[in-house]
Amino acid sequence: MANISNLIQELVSYGISSGLVSSDDAIYTTNRLLEVLELQDYAPDANSMGDNSAAANGSTAVDSTANDCTRSLANILSDICDYAAEAELFTPDTVTMRDLFDTKLMGVLTPPPSVVRHTFGEYLKRSPEAATDYYYSFSKATNYIRTDRIAKDEKWVTTTDFGDLDITINLSKPEKDPRDIAAAGKAKKSGYPACLLCKENEGYAGHVSHPARQNHRVIPLTLGGEQYFLQYSPYVYYNEHCIIFNAEHTPMIINRKTFEKLFDFVTLYPHYTAGSNADLPIVGGSILSHDHFQGGHYEFAMVRAPYKEEFTIPGYEDIRAGIINWPLSTIRLSGSNKTRLAELADHILTLWRSYTDEEAFILAETDGTPHNTITPIARRRGDLYEIDLVLRNNITTDEHPLGVYHPHAQWHHIKKENIGLIEVMGLAVLPSRLKKEMSDLEDAIMSGTDICASESLIPHAPWAAEFLKRRGFEIEKTGEGDVITSLKVTKVPADVTADKLHDIVHDEVGVVFSHVLEDAGVYKMTEEGLAAFRRFIATI
Repeated sequence: MANISNLIQELVSYGISSGLVSSDDAIYTTNRLLEVLELQDYAPDANSMGDNSAAANGSTAVDSTANDCTRSLANILSDICDYAAEAELFTPDTVTMRDLFDTKLMGVLTPPPSVVRHTFGEYLKRSPEAATDYYYSFSKATNYIRTDRIAKDEKWVTTTDFGDLDITINLSKPEKDPRDIAAAGKAKKSGYPACLLCKENEGYAGHVSHPARQNHRVIPLTLGGEQYFLQYSPYVYYNEHCIIFNAEHTPMIINRKTFEKLFDFVTLYPHYTAGSNADLPIVGGSILSHDHFQGGHYEFAMVRAPYKEEFTIPGYEDIRAGIINWPLSTIRLSGSNKTRLAELADHILTLWRSYTDEEAFILAETDGTPHNTITPIARRRGDLYEIDLVLRNNITTDEHPLGVYHPHAQWHHIKKENIGLIEVMGLAVLPSRLKKEMSDLEDAIMSGTDICASESLIPHAPWAAEFLKRRGFEIEKTGEGDVITSLKVTKVPADVTADKLHDIVHDEVGVVFSHVLEDAGVYKMTEEGLAAFRRFIATI
């Protein structure tokens, strides 16, 4: 194991080179790290940091100019955690406990909120984009955004009837160790912070069932006359994936103020999009207990969706309105006056909340339980404001107990979870299990072994049988429909290599995601569905 003093010096050097630590604070930061590591001595090797090290100059103090850090932060922190685990500074040695400890270390390097907010403000004087560029780089430098884990996520693009969809398999959230789950169950429950989005998370040490946030800093802003904060998601699903959360722990609700706040945000940061999850279970897909929005510097597939047909709303002739060619039923509004847009969006929301069309199986409520709501997404297009209003309904039936407008059972082998804001916009966030399952499926296809011999692949068999036959593979199977007991590939097409098969499987997963989005649409993109959609539009 490397000399712990060398590792401390290396971490301080990283802090200076990344701009987190001033060279004037090098000795102070070193001593803070010694405190966290419960050390009294500090003696780095003479050559541990090259010619720039203080040790090379005959001193055991950190040289304030020692900023030549060549190793990745993840490797430095991993080595320090190895030392800390061996020294029993935390136990057991699990991912959760290491995360708590390395975040404590990074908290020593992270400037206080006042400094971060002041620096953000200075960049903001240049431009909104300069300010967010600074803040995003800062959030990665502090390891709040763990770039080494996010780099493991699988990402690709699949061409569908609705354009190119972004597909990701999320690998950045580590799986819970059974020891951590057991410890969390025994731990005393705490109501502070009230949830993962609360402002009280800034600098919070965390515990086995709550992530550490000593390296977390948030930026205050005002939306609709109310206090909000800007932060980035620690598991960024797309470029500069941000969260805008209410200063108060108050439930999510979609109303006129929501639209006004979204427009306020894209006025402040015109290079960002901003949207809200719906405010009902099933179609909410988010933390409904804390009012928040999500946004970022990214062009989602939904943005590129063209109008399928346009219409004029009496009294709002200045606003362009229409249905877009998208699997989820979406009305797009565009205009230069954000107040007028918010007014019209609220009018549509109010009508939709109480709208029932039994022929189309749109029920506003059953037994007093409301079902209709909207997922709104706002953006700028030059001088124009634009908002997409995605109609949502969370009704359930015996046939579809998880939701009629939810991924149907035939797709659950790929996607079973709720369709929230990010996926509404055309970016799939698929479970980590799929990486191994798809790899195993490809191996079974190429080797000709029974796909159903693997328990984890059995749910994929009906889907695999369909696309393999369609793609020209020769197969043998027993069973029909959703019950296939054996499935083997007897002949692979001559032009299909292992790499090409990988691309085929990726494309087929992406196609499944497009069907999942279609399931979530309250009106299907068929003549019958569009006719029903027009009936609602006629009420606006």
